Amino acid sequence: MSSGQNSGGLMSSAGLVRYFDAEDRNAIRIDPRTVVAIGALFGVFVLVLSAAL
Repeated sequence: MSSGQNSGGLMSSAGLVRYFDAEDRNAIRIDPRTVVAIGALFGVFVLVLSAAL
């Protein structure tokens, strides 16, 4: 790359940061511990099903 070209990396990512930083009032909010608990319960459920078959 020559020094005269602008890669636009920082400028293009600034819009994404601003977009993902905005909070939507209609968004579903789930506690991260709930997601981990559901994943663990699903894993145990799969293990129980595989042991039963």
